[in-house]
Order: sequence, then C-alpha cells, then structure tokens
Amino acid sequence: MMKQRLFQLLWGLSLYGFSMALMLRATLGLDPWDVLHQGLAPRIGLSFGMTVNAIGLLVLLLWIPLRQRPGIGTVLNILIIGTVVDLSLMILPTPEGYAVRFVFLIAGIVLNGIAGGAYIGAGLGAGPRDGLMTGIASRTGWPIKIVRTAIELGVLAAGWMMGGTVGLGTVLYAITIGWVVHYAIPFFTLVGKEPVPELAIPAEQ
Repeated sequence: MMKQRLFQLLWGLSLYGFSMALMLRATLGLDPWDVLHQGLAPRIGLSFGMTVNAIGLLVLLLWIPLRQRPGIGTVLNILIIGTVVDLSLMILPTPEGYAVRFVFLIAGIVLNGIAGGAYIGAGLGAGPRDGLMTGIASRTGWPIKIVRTAIELGVLAAGWMMGGTVGLGTVLYAITIGWVVHYAIPFFTLVGKEPVPELAIPAEQ
C-alpha cells in the first residue's frame, strides 16, 4: 500500500505542475498563489517554477511556530511541482486564439483539481500552503473557510500589485476548483495501515 500511495503522490504532484503550466500558457488569469508566483518571479530573478518551489520552502518554515508536522508529501510537493511547471513550459506551445487559450484554461483547472485530490488522497502529508491554512486555523480557532479566504485574498492582492495575471481564469478557478477537488479526494483516497512518515519538527506538548 505504501508503494501505491507514493506512486499516486508522485503522479499527482507532477500532474499538478503540468496543470499550472497549462493555465500559465492560457494567459487568461491564474489562481491566487500563482498570481503571486508570477508577480514575484522576475523580481527575485528566478523562473516561475523555481519561484513556486522557493515560496513553498518559505511557507514550510512558517509551520514551525504553528507546530505543524510535514510529511514526505510536503517535501516532495516543494521539490516536484515547480520543477514540473518549468519542464512543461519548455514543451507546451503558446496557444493562438481565444478558443484554444480557453481550452488550455479549462483543462488546467480540471487537471489541477484532479491532481490535488490525488496527492491529498495519497495521505503522505499536506502541501506547505495547505498546512499553513490548517495550522493557522488550529492555533487561532478560526474557521477554515475564513482562514483560507483571508490567505487567498492576501496572496492574490500581493501578486496583482506585483504584476501577476488576474482575469477570467482567476474567477473560474475560484468558482470551480472546490467542486473538482470535492469529488476527486474521495475517489483517490487510499486507506492503509501504514503511518504517514513525518519530519522531526517537534509538536507542541
């Protein structure tokens, strides 16, 4: 079962990176975190994908005061997604015409939701951004929906001010991604007896 979970985690994270590249190529608007990544990348001199990885690492450091425990999936999330984005951008064509760009956008959103359900369903550790959300909610007692909304709006505003692409895709992503992930997670959830491996960051006693 552990091998199956690891395999699902790896293809889920890889598909997630590919889906992000599709939305980037569509140039019709990105999800809030990617608006931030896109706006920040030229300012720090990194590619889009390496910016994704770097921000993931910085967010992971915020887990320490929140007493969150990263797993194997958390670390691989940081290493794989951004790398796959850059590799995908090297092979994906730049679509011409609104219709093809819209197809790229829709495919990116749907695959993003499926990929998210797959790597979450593998049960090997939350992504750094998801862990930040759950950690803040746990420490403050605020509802997840309030914390998630505040984080998303915050990174969206920061990314937009730095030049990230906000548009139709941003709205469609916000409206539809929850539904796709809602159905994808139960479909891909693997139930096994193996404990989720965690890194040695001490939990609060």
